[in-house]
Amino acid sequence: MSTRAQIRFATREDGVSFSEHPDKIHAQFYCHSDGYPEGLGLDIAEMIESCKHVGAWEIEHVQDIHTDLDYIYYIWSDYDKSTWISIFHVGLGEWCGKCKRYVEEDKCIFVGEPKQLITKYGSQLDESYYKLNTNDDG
Repeated sequence: MSTRAQIRFATREDGVSFSEHPDKIHAQFYCHSDGYPEGLGLDIAEMIESCKHVGAWEIEHVQDIHTDLDYIYYIWSDYDKSTWISIFHVGLGEWCGKCKRYVEEDKCIFVGEPKQLITKYGSQLDESYYKLNTNDDG
């Protein structure tokens, strides 16, 4: 199963919160797999910090809509300002006691600069994830 995501580019503006979806974006890309913060999130942060190349992105029109996304990333930038990243987990269900049902909403799970994302999600990776599998099954 793939973890799908969109990467959207927005301009930093006064009065626009990083923890809310902005009204306007300038470009967006679609990523079919590995869209979770410990994968794509780290790739984006490392790309911004060290000009690393990120592959497997498909350029899209800014009005394209996907119904199967797991995450949406916003890259906030402007002249003479630091770059920030917001990550939204799409359609997280929460129990609403008032309406007695699950309500699916996008939840902002990260707002910060690339170094902060690397610190938060890079430290969550288990070193065994990178070790070669040497058991009898391969």
